[in-house]
Amino acid sequence: MIHDLLPMTNVFAIALKQKQYKTYVLSDETANSTLEVVPERGGIATSWLVEGKEILYLDTERFTNPDLTVRGGVPILFPICGNLPDNTYTHKGVQWQLKQHGFARDLPWTVEEMVTDGCAAVTLMLESSDKTLAVYPFDFQLAFTYQIKGNALEIFQRYTNLSEEPMPFSSGLHPYFLAEDKSQLRFEIPGMQYRDQNTHSKGYFTGVFDPNLDEIDVSFDELTGLAATVTDSARDLRLTLSYSSSYGKLVFWMLKGKDFYCLEPWTAPRNALNTGEHLMYLPPGATCEMLVRMTATFL
Repeated sequence: MIHDLLPMTNVFAIALKQKQYKTYVLSDETANSTLEVVPERGGIATSWLVEGKEILYLDTERFTNPDLTVRGGVPILFPICGNLPDNTYTHKGVQWQLKQHGFARDLPWTVEEMVTDGCAAVTLMLESSDKTLAVYPFDFQLAFTYQIKGNALEIFQRYTNLSEEPMPFSSGLHPYFLAEDKSQLRFEIPGMQYRDQNTHSKGYFTGVFDPNLDEIDVSFDELTGLAATVTDSARDLRLTLSYSSSYGKLVFWMLKGKDFYCLEPWTAPRNALNTGEHLMYLPPGATCEMLVRMTATFL
């Protein structure tokens, strides 16, 4: 059963669906578009329908098990992207432990604001706590706003350093896009060369990835533009992913036999907390903002 939280204004509404987790359902009824967001499961968006058709992939078995990380939807990566050697980094001569992709995707977020005027939007917040300070010695506040209108999903991000020293971090999103026939995918990515995350070899991109490989995990580290486009001929779907200039790389990940591919904007590469490569340093009391926008057009 769905209980309205806010009165409907024009075509936009937000409702609450009580499943295993409380799920906020944003809708644009004219466009037949909805977005489902689950604050307590890492602030994740789990479903995005455009013209009534699902854009995202979700492994529901993993999602319902709180001991497992979510494989699907749009997980949030903070304060690192990727993994660290032995899950370890050093700050001021002290070693700290931080698992792959950080903790934001595993912690409960709180709902701060909802809007149904001109769009459907919900703002979630994550703040530092004893749990985060045990692995990352900085006080912070994150505010993510999910907004849908028509065939577009926008994710506004605000990062605030509440510490008394500069806060090093990287951030990213890890969207899983549904694709049942990956042989029909064509990519326009603003980068000619990629680096294989496993072999560290480099290759030149031709617009397609081989769906018969067991795994593809590559990073486009030298981007020449702020948008990538994927055409899925099997679904007559064109998906565009655009992002702020803070996102300096795109990671592509795909597994054989799974109906998804991931195209992930990252601000920094793996192990940036140790190497400092493209790491962001936010001054005390400062805030920075970023935006990722996705549009899904059925041809």
